[in-house]
Amino acid sequence: MRVLALVPGGITEQLQFFPTLTTIHALYPNAEISIVAEPSSKSAYRISKAVREVIPFDYRGQNSPADWANLLGIIRDLEFELVLCASDRWEEAIVLWLSGIPTRIGYSSAQLPWLYTNTVTADKARYPTSQYQELLQGLAKPAKAEPIALNVPEGDIAWAEAQRKSLDLVNSGYVAIYPGLSVQADSYPISSWISIIDDFQTKQPQLSVLLLDTVDSADLIASIGRQRMVKTVTAENLGQISAILAGADLVISPDSYVSQVAVALQVFTLVLQTTRSQALPSVEGETRVVGVKSTTDKLADLKPDDVLKKIWGG
Repeated sequence: MRVLALVPGGITEQLQFFPTLTTIHALYPNAEISIVAEPSSKSAYRISKAVREVIPFDYRGQNSPADWANLLGIIRDLEFELVLCASDRWEEAIVLWLSGIPTRIGYSSAQLPWLYTNTVTADKARYPTSQYQELLQGLAKPAKAEPIALNVPEGDIAWAEAQRKSLDLVNSGYVAIYPGLSVQADSYPISSWISIIDDFQTKQPQLSVLLLDTVDSADLIASIGRQRMVKTVTAENLGQISAILAGADLVISPDSYVSQVAVALQVFTLVLQTTRSQALPSVEGETRVVGVKSTTDKLADLKPDDVLKKIWGG
């Protein structure tokens, strides 16, 4: 069975769609799944073996009729039997209607819901993973929610083991800190990160603090490194990020794709949030994922003391 899913958004949204991919394979073990995703989000599927092909498409771009016609041509050529659409826009609805895919499932909140063969109602206040899972209620088969499944390449696992050995983390635990996007206007302040790091090094000196350096956090990492002696690991892809986080005792991160990976790995995770942040999932009824929220829509207004109280249980 050939299945298509349209999933707009960044790497975070792709990761949140992973449980739906797992459920599709549980329902249709021989399914061949293709995803239409942003070109910049394609890298998410490095840690998923569920997807046969990623079709890049710039949902947020100023797409011409020729761009939409090209997407339609690709979809038609691949002869899908089922499509799930996580977009409410009319453009995607029309393309899928023209594609002739026999089973087309979308949200009842879509702008042109009548162009889908099946529609479902999703609670947009719930965690996005739950919203995506609701699409499967449009199938004839009952869709039981499956846990998220990550498949980290063996090469990335070996890389992480070598990094831990070189940083002397093999026989001691560590707290992995991802400071967030360097280009983000509302990044968590350097001074606040310094306060958190200092508190850890004072109260738990045997526990290493490891800064996770990614292509989008390099400037923040460099700024912290100029003020404090901390261990740093530079990860070049999502597989390496996953392998490093998997060995951590605790992950501290703003609401981001990194926190999504940590949640999927069921590592104890503290997520720094604003009033605009998404709801957080519960992991098997445990408190493995904890959010600490700013009182405003600015992350900078979240006091380090509030974060530390959540960490130490005060």
